[in-house]
Amino acid sequence: MKKSILTLLIGGLLMTSTYAKSVVCYFSCTGNTKALAETTAKALNADLFEIVPEVPYSSADINWHDSKSRSSLESNDSKSRPAIKTLKQVQGDSKVFDLSKYDTVVLAFPIWWNSAPKIMWTFVEQNDLSGKTVVALCTSGGSGISGAEKDLKARASKTAKWKSGARFYANTSESELKKYFDKVLK
Repeated sequence: MKKSILTLLIGGLLMTSTYAKSVVCYFSCTGNTKALAETTAKALNADLFEIVPEVPYSSADINWHDSKSRSSLESNDSKSRPAIKTLKQVQGDSKVFDLSKYDTVVLAFPIWWNSAPKIMWTFVEQNDLSGKTVVALCTSGGSGISGAEKDLKARASKTAKWKSGARFYANTSESELKKYFDKVLK
């Protein structure tokens, strides 16, 4: 009898959430990636944290037509690591960002010059992703995610378990994201 009850309790705990202990960490300047991150967090029932830069980006800073814009200069400088002011909680139960309590980490960001913005490089270098399942999501008008994934993996813990990331639109539905994560995280 005790064994049956224990089995039921453990099974119930395992089934409470397919995506238990997940967090979505995102960087967004225009709001597109923010919208994707919010929907992703809902789809995964995950905590959501915004990566806030020490020096905010203006619209002039992200003007990709200007080779002297801040984002252009950062993208062309392999040593550039914009400082992170804070990881601001947007939704979830955590009060303070503590990556150690999560099994799955979703990184969401826009694509800048075929890679992740350098602030995402800062994030993966400053946070221990050892043993974590990591999924990268991006928003982009046309570029894919493969270059960004390659760059982030090269700077993250070698024991992080990277799953195949994808590019999505800001208005991607919660059901579409659930379907994607059901496939990727199985």
